[in-house]
Amino acid sequence: MQGIEAITVLVEVNSGGSGDPRLIMVGLPDTDVKECGYRVFSTLANSGFCIPRARTNINLARSDLKKESPMNDLPIALGILESTGQVNTIERF
Repeated sequence: MQGIEAITVLVEVNSGGSGDPRLIMVGLPDTDVKECGYRVFSTLANSGFCIPRARTNINLARSDLKKESPMNDLPIALGILESTGQVNTIERF
């Protein structure tokens, strides 16, 4: 949200990249949004899902807009679960 206007942000997640198991978030995220990845990992682990053991890249697409809200937690969680094969959200939509 920007004021009272809703802005579309595309969340792209890729898990399984080579390298150290870590979270990389790009797309002008502010501190709250960067911390969102760690909140999501904790929530998924506490809900019985597996946490990716490889590099996870998250792109918040609309590079011209700074992301300032934790409203991205749910799409990031679904993207992580989809990219690791734990759920199939694409068939539902």
